[in-house]
Amino acid sequence: MKAVTVEDLTKKFGEFTAVDNISFEIEEGEIFGLLGPNGAGKSTTISILATMADPTSGKALVNGHDIASDEDGVRKSIGIVFQDQSLDEELTAWENMDFHGRLYRIPGNTRNERTKELLELVGLQDRKDDLVKTFSGGMRRRLEIARGLLHRPKVLFLDEPTLGLDPQTRNYLWEYIENLNREFGISVIITTHYMDEADRLCNRIGIIDMGRIVAMDTPENLKKSIGGDLITVKSTDYRNKISALDLPWIENIEYYEDSFTISLSGAEEHLTVIIEGLVKTGIAISSVSIHKPTLEDVFLHYTGKTIRDAEADAKDRMRTMYHTRRH
Repeated sequence: MKAVTVEDLTKKFGEFTAVDNISFEIEEGEIFGLLGPNGAGKSTTISILATMADPTSGKALVNGHDIASDEDGVRKSIGIVFQDQSLDEELTAWENMDFHGRLYRIPGNTRNERTKELLELVGLQDRKDDLVKTFSGGMRRRLEIARGLLHRPKVLFLDEPTLGLDPQTRNYLWEYIENLNREFGISVIITTHYMDEADRLCNRIGIIDMGRIVAMDTPENLKKSIGGDLITVKSTDYRNKISALDLPWIENIEYYEDSFTISLSGAEEHLTVIIEGLVKTGIAISSVSIHKPTLEDVFLHYTGKTIRDAEADAKDRMRTMYHTRRH
């Protein structure tokens, strides 16, 4: 059985389409990432799968339960950690866990055993009697993840779990999520706009932009899909002069507003020839860089813009949605 199956899922707010006819499957025990800018549709997708929002059309199954006809089955099968904190700051770590366990009607002895086990797992056993309002951001995230696992879900949704955390705390959480996946075999669905996070954690990635999934594969295959090496040339006057790059070992060229990127194998070997050809045709070069493809390059390849530019577009879309919902 698949952990998650999504077919033609769409969510509209009036004329605004937040999620646009997406389909994908997630295997049991897989760490799957939805990678994209803020406002691309990641959180809306998670909200639908967690039965917190109704789709406009399409369907989805979570752990075999239909999100439309079996909401209770879905909710019993999932744990979820949202971007915004949902802990009670006036309760201790233990009390937050205990309250959550009571909501799921977990028997007292079992509740206590699991709470102790999970607080130890996330390194908070020594702070179990401290009020949450004294915790750092990273500690709160770890407590939220522990709480989300108390009822032993089959599927764990993590919506931007490291947003706003410092690099050291982010790294700690990455290790914890990987350990969780190995120890419990939980299927984990992560939304993020951090490229390094998705590259390290995820077995597979769906790149989402403007509400649509534009590419999906393993991080390695996604990077291989755009070539072995990349040479990025910064220039504002290369238009109509690019014929100098009509060379047999160049696999592809992507053109952007103030730069172009050349895909090829053996970039260092061919760099001199490329630079000489560009200079002869009068192209003014601001800078040249060589690197292996990254997920940032993949996003640029499939969307025609960087993730930062896409976030700016997404903010405009969010403003449109806001006005649509008001009127």
